[in-house]
Amino acid sequence: MTEEADAAPRKIIHVDMDAFYASVEQRDDPSLRGRPVAVGGSARRGVVAAASYEARVFGVRSAMPSVTAKRRCPELVFVSPRFDHYRDISRQIRSIFARYSDQVEPLSLDEAYLDVTADRARLGSATATAQAIRAAIREETALTASAGVSYNKFLAKIASDQHKPDGLCVITPAQGPAFVAALPVRRFHGVGPRTAERMARLGIHTGADLRACERAFLERHFGKFAGYLYGAARGEDQRPVRPERQRKSIGAERTFGEDLEDSAAVQAALDRIADTLWARVEAQPLRGRTVTVKVKYSDFRLLTRACSVAVPVETPERLRELASAAVAPLLPPARGIRLLGIALSALAAPGPPAAAVAEPAPGQQSLAF
Repeated sequence: MTEEADAAPRKIIHVDMDAFYASVEQRDDPSLRGRPVAVGGSARRGVVAAASYEARVFGVRSAMPSVTAKRRCPELVFVSPRFDHYRDISRQIRSIFARYSDQVEPLSLDEAYLDVTADRARLGSATATAQAIRAAIREETALTASAGVSYNKFLAKIASDQHKPDGLCVITPAQGPAFVAALPVRRFHGVGPRTAERMARLGIHTGADLRACERAFLERHFGKFAGYLYGAARGEDQRPVRPERQRKSIGAERTFGEDLEDSAAVQAALDRIADTLWARVEAQPLRGRTVTVKVKYSDFRLLTRACSVAVPVETPERLRELASAAVAPLLPPARGIRLLGIALSALAAPGPPAAAVAEPAPGQQSLAF
């Protein structure tokens, strides 16, 4: 790390709700508690959006086809997702975060980074702050969250997964390098299965193996990703928590139980997806200028068509109009359509961006770990 980072390390917390969608459903329906639950469609082409820990024991995971999940766990209970409800609860959780820091970077409905370098709640340590946040979430939502506490985002995110569910892990600057050295590279954020396989062929299995590689070697094999890997292998990550982290797009899609074969059916489905998307847009202080329609055919061929305008889309009627214009060249469909999706991008949010790095306010002290 740099001298500056060594002298005054940040205090970062990564909070990750435990099996969020599935836990909400188990909370709201006592008959589901203790049972393997999958949030998603149970139809032949359904996909698991989230799985309870009871289901994960059987190997059920998010993004898994529902038929595969049911085969792995015959007792699996499918529950239709309620995204509006999950968003409401997410807003409740974010209001809890705001009590402890104004430097909060949401990553999704169920996880966020907090920079608590400034002791806003005057609890004396980042660990105590994480404990207080988890306790408040449990008391006010009857849900559990796991948290990781460290001096950068890379380690905080890994730490939050160490003792799931309902766990807390702290990695101090003194512990960071040794912790990373023993870490399998597949657990590095951003290292997917294919990258892990490529690393294995190069003899890189752990953080220690990665740290032994010269930067030039990493650049030759991993390109732009090399800089991140080189720093992460040393427990370094200088990315700040960004409170105004702007989304690149907002989308909604649907996979159909039966292929759509005619223009009228496609248009009707597109209108319903547009309405779902608009509900998500209204929950954000964002508006966009580009509407992209995604079409997946029965043979899994995928096409996208986009339509951009000079003025941001302000109404659901306008969204439906632009989505229809984007898909019009593809109608009537040349073959059955199994999936439709709409995304709104070129997003803009009002107001100036917040400061990227938290600094102690007058009279406040920097937190300890």
